[in-house]
Amino acid sequence: MSHLKEGDPAPPISLDTDSGQPFELKSLRGQNVVLYFYPKADTPGCTKESCDFRDHSKKFSKANMVIVGVSPDPSNAQAKFKEKFDLPFTLLADKDHKTAEDYGVWVEKSMYGRKYMGIERTTFLIDPKGIIKKIFPKVKVEGHAEDVLQYI
Repeated sequence: MSHLKEGDPAPPISLDTDSGQPFELKSLRGQNVVLYFYPKADTPGCTKESCDFRDHSKKFSKANMVIVGVSPDPSNAQAKFKEKFDLPFTLLADKDHKTAEDYGVWVEKSMYGRKYMGIERTTFLIDPKGIIKKIFPKVKVEGHAEDVLQYI
């Protein structure tokens, strides 16, 4: 379990995109990145969060921010999710949840008394040099995109 802090270098990411293409976080050096982790594509909270980022994507672009979403779903599920909701940004398939572990967001959760491992909804702002500028832990979906924009 990683305990990343603001000011730490962002751990490297090497995953497949929603289109099955390889993606490396370092390819976005020189740009500001909004990296958001969500539990599961096409579920109510994750859809709301992703659509909020979609609806504010022009404002993020104006602020020189690139949005990238990450969940444990395979690329084909990410592709369907992206297409269904017309998401204008890259989604990454973290099938073995290694990236979520590296970022400290793969945690024990509990639902109806059952314990299981899953994603703790978290957003990281990463600067052009690859340094974590801000961490939004335990994100509440409602108004989150606006909160991120206000911080920027």
